[in-house]
Amino acid sequence: MPHRVAAAAVLTLGASVTVMAAGPLHYPAARRGDHVDTYHGVAVADPYRWLEELDSTETRAWVGAQNRVTFSYLEKIESRIPIRERLTALWNYERYGVPAREGGRYFFTRNDGLQNQAVLYTASSLTGEARVLLDPNALSVDGTVALAGTAVSEDGRHLAYGVAEAGSDWNTWRVRRVDTGADLPDTLRWVKFSGASWTKDGQGFFYSRYAEPKPGAELKNVNLDQKIYYHKLGTPQAEDALVYERKDQPEWLLSGTVTEDGRYLVIGVAQGKTVNTALFYKDLATPSAPVVELLPRFDAQYGFVGNDGPVFWVQADLEAPRGRVIAIDTRKPARKDWVEVIPESGDALQGVSVVGERFFAAYLEDARSRIRTFDLGGKALAEVELPGIGSAGGFGGKRADTETFFYFTSYTVPTTVYRYDVKTGKSSVFREPKVDFDAAGYVTRQVFYPSKDGTRVPMFLTHRKELKLDGSNPTLLYGYGGFNISLTPAFSIANLVWLERGGVYAVANLRGGGEYGEEWHQAGTRLRKQNVFDDFIAAAEWLVASKVTSPKRLAIEGGSNGGLLVGAVLNQRPDLFGAAIPAVGVMDMLRFHKFTIGWAWVSDYGSSDDPSEWIALRAYSPYHNVKKGACYPPTLVTTADHHDRVFPAHSFKYAAALQNAQACDHPMLIRIETRAGHGAGKPTAKIIDEAADVWAFLVRTLGMEGK
Repeated sequence: MPHRVAAAAVLTLGASVTVMAAGPLHYPAARRGDHVDTYHGVAVADPYRWLEELDSTETRAWVGAQNRVTFSYLEKIESRIPIRERLTALWNYERYGVPAREGGRYFFTRNDGLQNQAVLYTASSLTGEARVLLDPNALSVDGTVALAGTAVSEDGRHLAYGVAEAGSDWNTWRVRRVDTGADLPDTLRWVKFSGASWTKDGQGFFYSRYAEPKPGAELKNVNLDQKIYYHKLGTPQAEDALVYERKDQPEWLLSGTVTEDGRYLVIGVAQGKTVNTALFYKDLATPSAPVVELLPRFDAQYGFVGNDGPVFWVQADLEAPRGRVIAIDTRKPARKDWVEVIPESGDALQGVSVVGERFFAAYLEDARSRIRTFDLGGKALAEVELPGIGSAGGFGGKRADTETFFYFTSYTVPTTVYRYDVKTGKSSVFREPKVDFDAAGYVTRQVFYPSKDGTRVPMFLTHRKELKLDGSNPTLLYGYGGFNISLTPAFSIANLVWLERGGVYAVANLRGGGEYGEEWHQAGTRLRKQNVFDDFIAAAEWLVASKVTSPKRLAIEGGSNGGLLVGAVLNQRPDLFGAAIPAVGVMDMLRFHKFTIGWAWVSDYGSSDDPSEWIALRAYSPYHNVKKGACYPPTLVTTADHHDRVFPAHSFKYAAALQNAQACDHPMLIRIETRAGHGAGKPTAKIIDEAADVWAFLVRTLGMEGK
C-alpha cells in the first residue's frame, strides 16, 4: 500500500494473447540489449536501457503486453470482484479536511464518498451553509485532474489554486474569485514543487517555477534552476517579476513564504547533496531591498515558524538532532545572539505553528503524536489531549486567532477533525466520519524488536483481537525508511478489507525515517542505507519467530523509497517472504539522479558519480542485483505511465529483469496504471481498482482464497 497459477498467458509483442489451461506464466518478450556503462573503471551491463524511452514504439508495445498478461492473471482470481465491491462499499463515506480561516470565511474540503476528488467548500461560519468553491471533478471526465495546492488571500477575496493532470508533478495555477466562483484570466504554467503565498494587500502572490521544458521531455528531463516569481493579479505570466534565482546553484530548490505581518518574504532553500537547508529573507517594505542570507551554511535543517517583527522563530536541529526552536533577531543575527525558545526534548519535534499567541509543537514519542503548547517565551503550558495511539496534525492559524483545527487518525480510526479552543484548551468534534466497519473487533499494539546490529526498532501491529499465534496468519509488512519521513498510525480504507479477511497489518518504523530525529534519519542514509534493509528483514524475522506468521504467509509492501526497500530485501532474502508489492520504486540506483527530480535524492542515497558511494549503491540496487536462476516469491510491481517523480523506467527495467531471472513458477507481474502518477491526486476509482488488484493478488498467492 502475492503462489498458485490457475492459468497463464502466452504473449509476444504485436501478437494476440493465448490463454493456457495451466502451467507457468509466459511473459512478453523483452529484448536484452548490449548497453554497458563504466563506473570508475568497472563495466556494468544495462540490458533494458531501451525501456527508458517511454514513448518509443517498442516500449509502448511492451507496456501494453505486460498489462494484458497482468490483468489476464488478476481477472481469474474469484475474490477480486467481491474485494472490489467491499472496497467500494467501505469507501462510500463522508470525509472532511481540516478547515482554514481567511477574511472571515472558512475553507475546507469534503468528499461525499465515492467522488474521485475532494471538493473545496467555503462558509461564513462553522454552523452556516457551505457552498462549493471549486469542484475538481468537473475539470475532467475521468477524475484525473486534481487540486495540487490552494492559497486564499488574507482578505478572503481570491483563491489561488494549482491543478495537476494525470498525476504529474507539473502544476498549472489559476485564480478564482471567492464571491462568484469565477476564474480570472490569470494562468501560470510550469510550476512544480511550489505553493503560492499572497502579499498582505492581496494584489498578488509569490511562487516558484522552472523554465518550460522542450516538447516530449516533460516527464524525463532533470529539473534544475528553479526561480521565485511574483505574480500580480490581472497580468500575464510573461510579466511576472523575477524575485530570486541562483544561476550559480542550479540544484537549489527555492520556496517563498510571506510572513503573517506581510513584512518579509522568507525563502527556504534545499539542495540534493545534503538534507540540510538554508534560510534567506527579503524585506518587502522596500522593493529594492536585497535578499539577505540569514542562515546560508547548510549546516542544519531550518524551518521558519513565524516572526515577532524583526525576530524570526526558527525550528532547527543544529546541536539538537531531535529539534528545538530558536529566536534570531535579524538586526543582530550572529549565532552568539541566538536565543533558545523551546529546547530539545527526548521526543522528535516534527513541526511548530503560532496560533493564539502560543506555540503548538508536534512531537513523536515512539512514532505516536503528542502535541504540546508553549507561550511565546518558551514556557510550557499544556498538552493537547488526543483520543489514543495515533497521528495528529493541523493546528494552523494566526497569532490573534482564538481557535484552531486539527485531525486525529489511527489504523482503525478514520480521520476525525476537531476544533480546539485556544483559551479553554478544550477540543470538540468538527466532523467525524462514519464507516461501515466494526473497529471494536480489532486492536493496534506496538512492539519493539532488535535489528541486526542490536538497534531497538518499533513496529505497529493491527489485527483481530482474537489473533492466534500459530504462525498461520497472513501478514502484510509495510515499510519506508528514508528522507526523514515518519510512518505514524494512519487510517486506510483499503487496509480494512485486509483486516476483515483475517490479515495482520504491520508497519515497521525503520531507520532513515524521522521517528527519532535526525540521528535516526542519518543512520539509514548513504553508506548506512543497508541498516534500513536490515531493520526490515529483522521485522520479518520477528514476525516469524513470534509466530504471528510464517514466510509463506508474509507479504511485504512499500512505495517510492519503500519500493526500493522491497526490491532490495527481495534480492537479499527471497526465502523470507511469500509475496511482494514494490510500488513506484526507485530501482536503478546507478541512474536515479539522471531523471526529473532524482538528483535531489542524493542527500539520502549518495551518487554513483562518487567512487566510494557507487560501490554501496551497486551492492543493493534492486535492478542490478536480480539473480538469474533464483526463485523469487510472487511479485506484483506497480507504477504509472505518467510518473514524473520516480521515472517509470525504474519499474519497467526491474520487472523485465525479474521476469528474465525467475527460475520457478511464482508470478512476476507489473501493473502499469495509465493517466496516473506518484499517488497524490489519484482519483478514487483508480485507487479502488488498484487496491482490489493488490488484495486479490495477495489472497491468491498467500493461500487466502475462500476466506
